[in-house]
Amino acid sequence: MSKAKFDKAVEIIGALPKDGPIKPSQDDQLYFYKYFKQANIGDNKTDRPGLLDFTGKAKWDAWKSVEGTSTEEAYTKYVEKLLEILRKVDDDNSKKLISEIEAA
Repeated sequence: MSKAKFDKAVEIIGALPKDGPIKPSQDDQLYFYKYFKQANIGDNKTDRPGLLDFTGKAKWDAWKSVEGTSTEEAYTKYVEKLLEILRKVDDDNSKKLISEIEAA
């Protein structure tokens, strides 16, 4: 998977309207987060957040779970997950977004 396709997928996710038809679940959002961090930073070398930071711990654990994943594989997992979500929505906008990713 190319960095261009990954960058296009990141751009699309960042631009999704909160109340639009394409709504990644909380689990999907963590999935995107962990592969975004892995692709851009690599293995998680940070300290785990404290007990009361539930969101921070969930994000940290998600990122830690993909330790050792290559940048290329992180790109692929990220883009394939977005394509899967877009194919489920299957409306004109999602088809347009799929075309944009495939053309990148």
